Amino acid sequence: MRYVNGMHGSAVAVVVAAAALAVAGCQPGGSGTDTGDGGVTPSGAVSSAASSSTPGAPKPGSSASGPSTPSASAPPSSAPAPGGSAATCSAGSLKATARQAAVRPAGTGTGAAVVEFTNVSGRTCVLKGHPTVAGAGNGSPEMNVPLTVKPTGAAAPVEVAPGGKAWVKLTFVQVQGEADGYCVSGSAPVVYPTMVVRLTGSGAHQVALDDGQFAECDDTVTVTAVSALRSS
Repeated sequence: MRYVNGMHGSAVAVVVAAAALAVAGCQPGGSGTDTGDGGVTPSGAVSSAASSSTPGAPKPGSSASGPSTPSASAPPSSAPAPGGSAATCSAGSLKATARQAAVRPAGTGTGAAVVEFTNVSGRTCVLKGHPTVAGAGNGSPEMNVPLTVKPTGAAAPVEVAPGGKAWVKLTFVQVQGEADGYCVSGSAPVVYPTMVVRLTGSGAHQVALDDGQFAECDDTVTVTAVSALRSS
């Protein structure tokens, strides 16, 4: 009987132990991690903690894509706007020459002259406006005598390609009579070996006629605006 009671006691102990294990398995958080202090941290909390401590992981409430960056297709701020016009011709980009005009007032003076501007640079540039004109005393630009300018015609920018040309026409108060001639106003005729023609932004250019000198009255000249059409 003692042997049987011993077996019976052992069986009871086994049943009690098994029941205790079953109860433990049914407690919430049974799949969690032991914290070592009697508490259990839920597995979900462990995942969140791991994520927040991982370098480079986005913080709660932030976008996973990080700070916004400018679009790669946006043009740089320094890019020139499309369709911009060419720059104004510099003085050094031009060669100026002059000839007596075919169409001029009747008389014995110069009457009218055509000034031709040639673009000698490698880039297209723009000429515009009405010129100012001065007679160069003794052929020297340092002894200029400004003429009274009367502009005629509307001014518009003229693009001049490399090697291209543009023109202005100067019409003077004509000298009358023979020999040294006379001026209708009663003033004395004036002769200039050269004229200085200046365009805004494009410098001053000293020109001489291909034949003869500039003879005019009253130091007054009518000027056309720069034109892409050859003047006569």
